[in-house]
Amino acid sequence: MKTFALGALVGYVFGTRAGRARYEQIVRTYRKFADHPAVQGAAGVVRAKVGAKVGERVPFVHGNGHRTSEAAASR
Repeated sequence: MKTFALGALVGYVFGTRAGRARYEQIVRTYRKFADHPAVQGAAGVVRAKVGAKVGERVPFVHGNGHRTSEAAASR
């Protein structure tokens, strides 16, 4: 859901001609939403469930933007 919302937001931002002020408003709203403790908790639960299902077959992209897997992180 977070990825979909981000994609919709990016599409709107690139498709609009509302100007910088509207862009800044959208970015603030997204960050406020993404940083909300309930959203962070839900994302953590989803991340844990997906990790349990796929194991190390699919690397995760962490908050810093670097792709890592459990095996690579433990080296």
